Amino acid sequence: MSGPLPQGRIARGAKIGGLAARQAARGVGVRMAMLGRTGQAREALAQRSTLQAAQQLVTVLGGMKGAAMKLGQMLSVLDLDLLPEAFREQFRVKLAELCDRAPAVPFAGMRSVIEAELGPLAGVFADFDEDPIAAASIGQVYRATLRDGRDVAVKVKYPGVDQAVEADMRNLVLISKLWKSLLPSAADVDVLDEIARNIGSELDYPREAATQHRLAIRYRNHPLITVPDSIGAHCGPNVLVTEFVTGRPFSALQTLPAAERDRIGELIYRFYVSSVFTERQFCGDPHPGNILLAADGRLAFVDFGLWASMDPAPVELERWVFQAACELRDDDIHRTWARHGIIDPAEVTAQECLDYIWAAAGWHLADQELTITPELATGALILAVDPRSPEFRGMHRQRLPAEHVMARRVDLFTFGALGQLHTTNNWHRIAREWIYREPPTTEIGRLTARWSADVPPE
Repeated sequence: MSGPLPQGRIARGAKIGGLAARQAARGVGVRMAMLGRTGQAREALAQRSTLQAAQQLVTVLGGMKGAAMKLGQMLSVLDLDLLPEAFREQFRVKLAELCDRAPAVPFAGMRSVIEAELGPLAGVFADFDEDPIAAASIGQVYRATLRDGRDVAVKVKYPGVDQAVEADMRNLVLISKLWKSLLPSAADVDVLDEIARNIGSELDYPREAATQHRLAIRYRNHPLITVPDSIGAHCGPNVLVTEFVTGRPFSALQTLPAAERDRIGELIYRFYVSSVFTERQFCGDPHPGNILLAADGRLAFVDFGLWASMDPAPVELERWVFQAACELRDDDIHRTWARHGIIDPAEVTAQECLDYIWAAAGWHLADQELTITPELATGALILAVDPRSPEFRGMHRQRLPAEHVMARRVDLFTFGALGQLHTTNNWHRIAREWIYREPPTTEIGRLTARWSADVPPE
């Protein structure tokens, strides 16, 4: 990145009213494409060719593990009620095969992996439940008790999964063709390269154990959030042992009263989205299966295989772009993106840049209460990556930086998780803490700020 970022200034006081008037005049509600065009998403999903491609994709990827299956699981954010009724149940069954009932490996095969790494089970565990409590793309998770009495979760790689992922990477061109038949721009080479790099990170259990230990220490005294620690003495390349979280799964959180779901929604937003800008860290896999309400009342987050740090420069560029978008400074965004090689100014207008940002991230920018629903989350995904949307045809031809790709992934996946909670908030009020570094306006924000002030920087 060359040269300092433009330092925009938004007038306070009396000028706030003028800005609000400009936003109204420019049609903010219309500009938030992902929040108001679920009909367009429905039309895209209803195309028979798209449905056939999606069914083929789920069938093909459902029989695989590793990278291919991980790509397929990205489909889980879709609201299947948008599908035509005649296709809905068939697609629901196929998607469940991929996401909810990942094929399990018999325990004998998984036991051999554990004992090759840790030695005989009886030497480490006082009790070991042979039925997995979770099965995913890279491995299975079991519940066990260490000989010292601690309850633990034991994540074990599938036998040969490293080789399977390596093969998936070699076949990425084929996978991208299948994926492209559903959502064309999702097969952009930069997007796939970034996903491939992060899936490779997910295979690195020692790295994940170290990340989880660091986060567990950081959140140890947080009043509202907890992260279970890894047990370093029992972690290796193929086995990851962590503290077991006793609590309610995400499905139980969906049935809570609205006020409690709103509280949980704000915590999810802060943990996944705000951390990109406040900690320069992100989780590439914000997923309902990784969120539980612990017995002590705190919200627990698990699974840090796709947790990564970001360099300061791209984070600050993203922050500045959000500021400029809030202030509707389309020309400034256009010039800055062109200078950094993000867009070709001959292909994309300043207005298209602003429209794209509001479409992709309008929920952070609009100063209003918003209830996030599964339908909105599906609209967000379709309109963010489907280049058939005429408004963003130019933007979808640009080579957006990898950091932007992953930031949008965090946005979309977090939006999808919040949609399943039907949670309500003025997300812009929270976002202003990281967009403008303003003090928090919510009680959760104030509690978090006091906790953060007492936590030494990493």
